[in-house]
Amino acid sequence: MDYHNPVLLKETVDGLAIKSDGVYVDVTFGGGGHSREILRRLGENGKLFAFDQDKDALENAIDDPRFTLINENFRFAKRFLRFYGAAQVDGILGDFGVSSHQFDVAERGFSTRFEAKLDMRMNQGNKLSAYNVVNEYTEEDLSRVLLQYGELRSAPKIARTLVSLRKENPIETTEDLKVALKPFLPANREHKLLAQIYQAIRIEVNQELEVLKEFLQQTEEMLKPGGRLSLISYHSLEDRLVKRYIRNGLFEGEPEKDIFGNFSVPFKKVGGLIVPGKEEIKMNNRARSAKLRVAEKL
Repeated sequence: MDYHNPVLLKETVDGLAIKSDGVYVDVTFGGGGHSREILRRLGENGKLFAFDQDKDALENAIDDPRFTLINENFRFAKRFLRFYGAAQVDGILGDFGVSSHQFDVAERGFSTRFEAKLDMRMNQGNKLSAYNVVNEYTEEDLSRVLLQYGELRSAPKIARTLVSLRKENPIETTEDLKVALKPFLPANREHKLLAQIYQAIRIEVNQELEVLKEFLQQTEEMLKPGGRLSLISYHSLEDRLVKRYIRNGLFEGEPEKDIFGNFSVPFKKVGGLIVPGKEEIKMNNRARSAKLRVAEKL
């Protein structure tokens, strides 16, 4: 579990209501903690597909004839499951955000703790990196990213400062970025604000919200009637999308009513919001912001 300590392990897999001969998908394989628990509950005729776009995660592949690991972004889940003859499945698990491994490997550039080149790519084959966002985006686009994904009121001022400083020298490393941001980081709020700024840049680099939307829109078609979604989010932007989609199958507005005046929605929620207990947070501090929502396909 050194690669990634799975959050809400029992609760998330419980949410899938595993059938011994069912077909399941873990769209965020990482260290394989959730996948191993699914396999433990599956019978010999069960099947598990997993996705991870990060090549580092391939080293954690599970040697089990019931298991298939696909090195792709889960925005392509429907396409690849069809290719593997699993157009509809019994359950889908997603543990979104950055893995512990990605945070802990300094050169990946995800963490504020380490000196590293600005990177933040979950898929290291992608061209767009944090360096490109910080050094090449227009002031207007930088401000949009910081405001929309970091929810920072000072976004316009931060963007203006970064654009001004990069004219003299490129902002190449995490340390360069911290120095550039120093006027906006009061000592009592430095860690929180840096985390918001890093989150904003990371979301932009990896198109995280666009990917999540694309994935959620596929789930209705991918799940069999009665199939389950079990999804963990780590910040309000993700959780808002998951919550709204589970509630009415849309990200904005309200669903249409049928001729009887009833809303036609693809899912019903199962239980309420689940968050980690004090003991889990004590053992794994990264679990503190996790929110688990479970839904069933109607």
